[in-house]
Amino acid sequence: MKKVTILFFLIGLMSLSASSQILKPITWSYAAKRTSATTATLYIKATIDDGWHLYSQFVKAGGPVKTTFTFPAAGGYTLVGKTIEPKPVVKYEDTFKMNVSYFEHSVIFQQKIKLTGKSATVKGTVESMVCNDKQCLPPEEIAFSIAVK
Repeated sequence: MKKVTILFFLIGLMSLSASSQILKPITWSYAAKRTSATTATLYIKATIDDGWHLYSQFVKAGGPVKTTFTFPAAGGYTLVGKTIEPKPVVKYEDTFKMNVSYFEHSVIFQQKIKLTGKSATVKGTVESMVCNDKQCLPPEEIAFSIAVK
């Protein structure tokens, strides 16, 4: 009887741990490419799991949390313009009662920089929110570091 009780306990524990897995529907990757001796472009790519979408940087107030890039002031480089993104999907979402802009599958954001030295390490954060047709995950802030050589 003791063995049966322990077996049921272990099965229950395994099913509990399987159902409480953390969802991570986005994978971020980073790269930099020199465009001249003094300029470079940073590439910040989000790979998005099927069925999920990542919101644009240009979502109106009252909607979901928009994707936001933050680049603290640092030596070695200066930003040139704002972070750009490709054309998003625009669709009415009942959850927010408005048209929202988002990306599916993958998206590459680009930030141009001007180098003040031979190389630089660009550090920053990206805050984003993802949803599928059943749920939205809380906004998440991810730190990154991109070497420009």
